Amino acid sequence: MSQFFNRIVWSALTTRQDRFSLGTRLAKRFDPAVSPFAVSMDNSPSALDALADLIAPENDYALLLQAENILLPDKLVAEISTKGVLMTEEKPSPKGSGDVTIEILTDNDIPDMVALANLTKPGPFQHRTPELGTFWGVKLDGRLAAMAGTRLDLPGYTEVSGICTHPDFQGRGLATALSLHVATTIREKGDTPFLHAYADNHGAIALYRKLGFEIWSEVNVAKVRRCS
Repeated sequence: MSQFFNRIVWSALTTRQDRFSLGTRLAKRFDPAVSPFAVSMDNSPSALDALADLIAPENDYALLLQAENILLPDKLVAEISTKGVLMTEEKPSPKGSGDVTIEILTDNDIPDMVALANLTKPGPFQHRTPELGTFWGVKLDGRLAAMAGTRLDLPGYTEVSGICTHPDFQGRGLATALSLHVATTIREKGDTPFLHAYADNHGAIALYRKLGFEIWSEVNVAKVRRCS
């Protein structure tokens, strides 16, 4: 497991999600229209220089997410640096009750998905982010009330991500129902579900533990840009 999780973005971009990969054998990033995640192969000077070369000057940026320490070359600066946790499903839970109607979201739903993500901030989400995996949602009163889907995808493991609920519909268990639905779908295809949370988001971590997830490791997160 650790060989995949230490640099999980690298694992995704060199396996199941290589079609989204831009870069070289030393550093890679997702197509920025799909996701801002980037990664170097290791912390060697040549790999870190290659990572910097993938980030354009001025308005471009990248997100680094890895269990290993983040080192930056002189060409890059971290605007944000924080800690997160990577959690894997250890005690699979069944799907939620049938009280909630969960449906697959399509291209027609993308504007509503982006609007919901912009409002609730579940993590980076752009118009092409849904290309990374399947997203499901709950619609109430003709509106997208909540959604969740899959993001990073690597051999044996698929990430539950984009979990969010519109403030008007919170407190109804929608996020829990969607998280269980996504995790069950991942399990049914033979993978282990995993997810990320910020280390100081104790409420989310407690919820995920109730859903059968446990912390595998603390991870490092940084938003980086080219130095001006």
